[in-house]
Amino acid sequence: MLAIALIVLGILTRFIPHAPNFNPVIAIALFGGYYLSRKYAVLVPLLLMVLSDIFLGLHNTMLFTWGSVVLISILGITQKKNKSVLNIAGSSLVSAVLFFVVTNFGVWISGWYPYTSKGLADCFIMGIPFFRATLLSTVVYSAVMFGAYELIARRVKNTRFATALLTN
Repeated sequence: MLAIALIVLGILTRFIPHAPNFNPVIAIALFGGYYLSRKYAVLVPLLLMVLSDIFLGLHNTMLFTWGSVVLISILGITQKKNKSVLNIAGSSLVSAVLFFVVTNFGVWISGWYPYTSKGLADCFIMGIPFFRATLLSTVVYSAVMFGAYELIARRVKNTRFATALLTN
């Protein structure tokens, strides 16, 4: 149930008007890594990206975008035993940076900039405005998602609903 809710949330937020790169996809990938089984942790963000990209438009850098959300999910999986506010905050920052580096490298390698060190630098410099939104949205959505999940889990942990909602 949680996996489906995350897919629906991710897809909906990609279709509603929002600032460029301000969406919860990275936070969903990280959150899934922490709270879903390994299979679903990787499958959920990948599925939401593939399904929404089919309608939003496929592009030549999508493998880098999709690959980065898979890497972020794996980061969450590796950190799931070290759950703390500080660790989640750090993982959120690392996730945003990882997405920025992988996707901007994808833009450069796809030929949007010259294959020179200057072209690579220009590509990353031009990506900085998008990175700001990515970083802010990842931190905000992570705080909301992780915080809400923990509050709900603590309040309803012994009910049947909680068991159904929180089980992978």
